[in-house]
Amino acid sequence: MNDLGGPPRNVFIVDDHPIVRQGLRQLIDAEDDLVVCGDAATVEETRQVLSSEQPDVVIVDLSLADSDGLELIKKIRKETWHLPILVLSMHDEKIYAERLLSAGANGYIMKQAAADQLLTALRRVLAGGVYVSERLGASMIKCFPADLGAQNATPVERLSNRELQVLNLIGRGKMTREVADSLNLSVKTIESHRQRIKKKLNLETSAQLVQFAVNWYPQ
Repeated sequence: MNDLGGPPRNVFIVDDHPIVRQGLRQLIDAEDDLVVCGDAATVEETRQVLSSEQPDVVIVDLSLADSDGLELIKKIRKETWHLPILVLSMHDEKIYAERLLSAGANGYIMKQAAADQLLTALRRVLAGGVYVSERLGASMIKCFPADLGAQNATPVERLSNRELQVLNLIGRGKMTREVADSLNLSVKTIESHRQRIKKKLNLETSAQLVQFAVNWYPQ
């Protein structure tokens, strides 16, 4: 039962690792005010479930089997604008959190965070709030007035959302055709993105791009 005396709030989990989904389910189901109502590994599975089920909040991983969390968040926002979304990811929050919040997420927490932080984040977004780590929140407040973020950004941080998606997928070992299929884009468009990424990262060859992406992608 939740704090208001009603039934537990339904949590839906989207992650392409079964062990992660199982661990999250055990953690959440142990709480009196939260319960896992279902889970999925792909964008398509999630869309099918959300068309019939009505969870109170969705936990979304950034890296999914058939696409990525950014694409899923955009799709959810088009179809279910009010549904709270919490991103749970192994990717650096400094690079991704603001992008995903701008795309419609209500919170961002890294997988290295403690279990109680995840529960706090879930309850925060369920209550209508926004959750980021204290460190990131302080950084956002400090940089916003003077617009220092763009000035101090690393080359990767200067990539567009789409370029970052492409780099992410390359780092996961996907070939150009697979990247195109994952993002519903043409091979020609992906090749153009690859060229812009190489230029921004000061890389000369496609082999250097692949090596950079593999080394950069969190293991």
